[in-house]
Amino acid sequence: MNYLVTGGAGFIGSHLCNRLLKNGDCVVCVDNLQRGDETNIRGCIKNAKFKFYKVDATDQESMEAIMRDQKTDMVYHLAANTDLWESMKDPELEHHCTFLTTQSILNAMRNTGVKKLFFSSTSVIYGEQKGSPFTEADELHPITYYGSAKMASEAYIYSFSYMNDIDALIYRFSNIIGDKMTHGVIRDFIFKLKNDPTHLDVRGNGYQTKPYLYVDELLSAILMIGKDFNGVEIYNVGATSCTNVRFIAEAVIKEMGLEGIPINYEDKEMGYKGDIVKYEYNVDKINKRGWHSIMSSDETVLRTVKELVREFGN
Repeated sequence: MNYLVTGGAGFIGSHLCNRLLKNGDCVVCVDNLQRGDETNIRGCIKNAKFKFYKVDATDQESMEAIMRDQKTDMVYHLAANTDLWESMKDPELEHHCTFLTTQSILNAMRNTGVKKLFFSSTSVIYGEQKGSPFTEADELHPITYYGSAKMASEAYIYSFSYMNDIDALIYRFSNIIGDKMTHGVIRDFIFKLKNDPTHLDVRGNGYQTKPYLYVDELLSAILMIGKDFNGVEIYNVGATSCTNVRFIAEAVIKEMGLEGIPINYEDKEMGYKGDIVKYEYNVDKINKRGWHSIMSSDETVLRTVKELVREFGN
């Protein structure tokens, strides 16, 4: 198979490129390297079945040329803004990096005849949880610019699927963590403690609680379905258990050998405006397709803490 991966030098994208190559497929990676890192794909570049293009996915003309030249069978579209702090200050980041990349890819697929798309969506598309764990049938009420850009992208995918007979597989990721991750609370804590190991300041009261899934388990879910989908299929993908920020803070401190230092929590639930304080995922739908998470959310956090402390903590 000939696969095109947008955002392929990023956290999840680089892991996906590696896995596809191990399966013997041909992989074209497209990344503008604003958020991605070429070191993430250093091993891939040595593979004759891998090609890298430093191109912004909003460049529709270039995307069409790549799809034609490389005879693309399927697109894995993971390009998006990952710096949510920056987009809070400048919503245009989400419009350009998250929505317009999707529009460009869909137009390029329409013009080149590529009929299979994987799209990485997000749990924040649902907004704040008020009842039982989120299911794919729940209403969407995003409260962040990122969630809104993903919701708009999903809407575009629906219309392009119907009008152009494109099959689209949409995964709404929970919190995905692991080796090579470029942002998130674990990294934030590690770098805070590197800068000042005498204490740890935490946004919010530490009871913010979310499901964390290891990146390799996500890849297993993605590749399990492969090209076996029709029309638009949407799945929640995440752990069935959850972890709170206090657990993460204590795990990072312990792994860095700083036990006993004070942790300073704020007297408020929300760490920052737009933070989803607590949510759980219903993953029955993808479980019925045959995928089940292996590690609990806590186990995933502990593994990732060890990996990132080893990578960044010294």
